[in-house]
Amino acid sequence: MAGIYIHIPFCKQACHYCDFHFSTQTDYRQNLFNQLLQELHFQKEYLGNQPIDSVYLGGGTPSLLHHLEINLLLETIAKIFTLSENAEITLEANPDDLSFQYLKNIKLAGINRLSIGIQTFDADFLKKLNRAHSSETAIQILPLAREAGFTNISIDLMYALPNQSMEQWQQDLSKAIQLKPEHISAYTLTIEPKTVFGVQKAKGKLATPDEDTAASYFENLQEELFKNGYIQYEVSNFCLPHHYSRHNSSYWLQKHYLGIGPSAHSYNGDSRQYNIANNHLYMKAIADGHVPATLEPLTNKEKINDLLLTGLRTIWGVSLLELKENLNYDVIKIHENKLTTLIEKQLAYINNEHLYLTRRGLLVADKIASDLFI
Repeated sequence: MAGIYIHIPFCKQACHYCDFHFSTQTDYRQNLFNQLLQELHFQKEYLGNQPIDSVYLGGGTPSLLHHLEINLLLETIAKIFTLSENAEITLEANPDDLSFQYLKNIKLAGINRLSIGIQTFDADFLKKLNRAHSSETAIQILPLAREAGFTNISIDLMYALPNQSMEQWQQDLSKAIQLKPEHISAYTLTIEPKTVFGVQKAKGKLATPDEDTAASYFENLQEELFKNGYIQYEVSNFCLPHHYSRHNSSYWLQKHYLGIGPSAHSYNGDSRQYNIANNHLYMKAIADGHVPATLEPLTNKEKINDLLLTGLRTIWGVSLLELKENLNYDVIKIHENKLTTLIEKQLAYINNEHLYLTRRGLLVADKIASDLFI
């Protein structure tokens, strides 16, 4: 089973923390949409004959698409690829785009899962982040989506916001839990240099919690969601039983996926490729008959490190047997002392020839993985 990711590189406005590839100029949107359809045809061989069990429309802001465009996009995928009968088809959406009629229309078009970018329910923080929706809309959108027939909903939350207190974070988390989404992705605010927040931080005009404070917010997140029946299946991803995101999981489990659109990434087990992150150059290349992608063949070393980096972030851990037999990397032999220390500190454990991190270990998952790299 494989997945397809479609990048919709348009937004109404720029959030102050976001460094994803997007444009607020939408006058050429129709032309770019047509090129997305064309790229799907160009890339039809990339995944071989693997059935597609996950389609994810991300961005940018995919909820800016008209429901007829979404319908055409999904119809095109179904014609070119083998789409599983029970495929998970996700639309990333901003709350302010989701009227009841739009929700009904996109459900009829084939969307069966929503990923709603709430980020925070606090009106003041929404303004600081430069989000377009209101606190009231954030609270009302899940019941509205339920009424429209959606039974699989994910929301995004952010914590460690500028001047955010633990009490404010707990209020956000409490409101999220009350709404009972099937899935919650929660991320600590990362300050990227070229964003509005990045510029403010460089000028000393932005105060953000230190690492210890951010870690305490994360531990609170783990505890509260655990008490309310959520499974932490990856560092930043939590779900109710049987509601793992297939799209998210494909990244962590090394499943193959095809990325369509400007800046989109693809992976087929032996190489990664990424499309140019420029809308106009992307459109020109597709119009000229080729995909503007850079191909990066993966070395054995990169495969080992990728497996460690992604696997240790999840509840599925890393197969020590796979590393040893398929990639000729004996973690236990090479890093015996490091593993012993991790286990003694209750940051990791080994079971059935798999290496797992504990809840405490997930706090420093990337550091632990890098220490075990080849």
